[in-house]
Order: sequence, then C-alpha cells, then structure tokens
Amino acid sequence: METSFLADFHPKVVHFPVALLVTYSFLELFGVIFNKEFITKSALLILCIGVISAFVAVLSGNSAASEFNLWSDESKALLDQHQTFATYLLWFAIIGCALRIYLAVKKKFIGFGKYIFILFAVVLILLVYKTGLHGGELVKKYGVGTDFIN
Repeated sequence: METSFLADFHPKVVHFPVALLVTYSFLELFGVIFNKEFITKSALLILCIGVISAFVAVLSGNSAASEFNLWSDESKALLDQHQTFATYLLWFAIIGCALRIYLAVKKKFIGFGKYIFILFAVVLILLVYKTGLHGGELVKKYGVGTDFIN
C-alpha cells in the first residue's frame, strides 16, 4: 500500500523534537543555574526549533496513524495514549515557548520566573519520555510503520 509523504516522514522527523526539546531543557537548566545569558538565549532558540519540529512530528504522526489499517484493540489503545501525550507535549511546548519569548522580549526573564522554567523543562522532558515510550512500543510490539507490517 502506498503511503503519503507525511506518513512516511514521521519516523524520520520524530527524533528531532526529542533531541531538541531535551537539549533545550538542559540548556535552560544550566543557563539559569550558572546565570549565563548566552546559554538561556540559546535555549530559547532551541525551544522554538523544537516546537516547530514537534508540530511537524504530530502532523506526520496523525497522517501515519490514519493510513495504518491493522489496528488491534491493544494497539489502538496504545496509539490513543501516544497521541494524547503528543498533543499535551505540543501544546505545553507552544504555550511555554510563547511565554518564554514574551519574557525575553520584555526583558523579564529574571528572578523567580527563571526557576519556573526549570520546572517547565522537567515537565517537558517527562512528556517527551512518555510520548516516545508509547511510540516506541507501537513500533516494537505491533510493528506500526515498519515495512514488514505495511
């Protein structure tokens, strides 16, 4: 069966938001702890790119899920969990990125607000982990997206 470009793109693009959002989290942590403006500005740039890549991953993942026809009850339930965490991750990252840009532009990324973004970074890593865990199980347990199953 022929799949769309977006569906085929998902396995290739999905690793970018994982790497970028985790890198953002560590940069934000180090930038705040060591009070290095260059690192926190770099973290913001990485976060913005990570949000864009997460958006592309969600779009391509939705396309891939709609084109797969061999869902069992268990794999469909796992897909629902994966999509739920991916959606939470995307919206959480978008809102955090918008707030972070606002604070940077207004030069209000100071004081206690900086430490809130350490908590944001930790939650972001947890969402990335849970999303990736469920996505990995879809591939490993059910062969979703593999040439063997397709």
